[in-house]
Amino acid sequence: MSVAVVAPMPVSSPLPFALSGRTAVVIGGSSGIGLAAGTLLRSLGARVVLVARDQDRLDRAVAAVGGDSVLGIAADAGAEEALEQVFDQAGPVDHVLVTAGGIRGGLLVDTPRAGVQAMVDDRIWGAYGVARAAATRLPAGGSITFTSGLYVTRPIAGAAAAIAGIGAVEALTRALAVELAPRRLRVNAVRYGVVDTPLSRGALGLATDEAVAEAGRTMLSGRLGTPEEAAAAPIFLMANNYVSGTVLTVDGGQGLA
Repeated sequence: MSVAVVAPMPVSSPLPFALSGRTAVVIGGSSGIGLAAGTLLRSLGARVVLVARDQDRLDRAVAAVGGDSVLGIAADAGAEEALEQVFDQAGPVDHVLVTAGGIRGGLLVDTPRAGVQAMVDDRIWGAYGVARAAATRLPAGGSITFTSGLYVTRPIAGAAAAIAGIGAVEALTRALAVELAPRRLRVNAVRYGVVDTPLSRGALGLATDEAVAEAGRTMLSGRLGTPEEAAAAPIFLMANNYVSGTVLTVDGGQGLA
């Protein structure tokens, strides 16, 4: 029985400028890290497809990124049929970034499963669904990048279910890197610390810039990360064809403090 010979991973420049002319789909691209990633990708000459649930926020994000090479698609990334339509509408795609998903919940003894089920499902099955939709569409050298968080290694009370979901995404990253390797697709994740985004401000109750500054004062960097600093990490992972199955930590040293 003959075995099909699969060509090796394409070799290309690992520098971000190599993304010029490529198409990247950003799930959760209407604010925060996703919006910053879309802006950086566009500045590199990439074609950008922003995906989010809220049409008004999405329209503002598309306008903020600017240019004719930006497409906004309103869709629920947790629904597989909607994801299929996203990729059909996007056309040829080279890279996918998934930034959607928050962290919330409650103490174990006070929070029934029903109270956190949707959040965990969105995190795990959302990532799984994106990978399923992308896997047969991406070319050799294409990539899928998920996001996780520092609480996987430095847990806090009251977020057990959310942290379990984040940990599952990291496990999914490694498993899919192996499974999709014959297609010469790469799967990675970025494990973020606290970044100054609207989501983080809301979750941590940081209502003012002064509160944000105080929250970052004890960290090694002396401040929280910016969305742009956070967004540079998935762009590195997209550009470098020799990186797969990696969980890249970008936390300003928060894991050491």
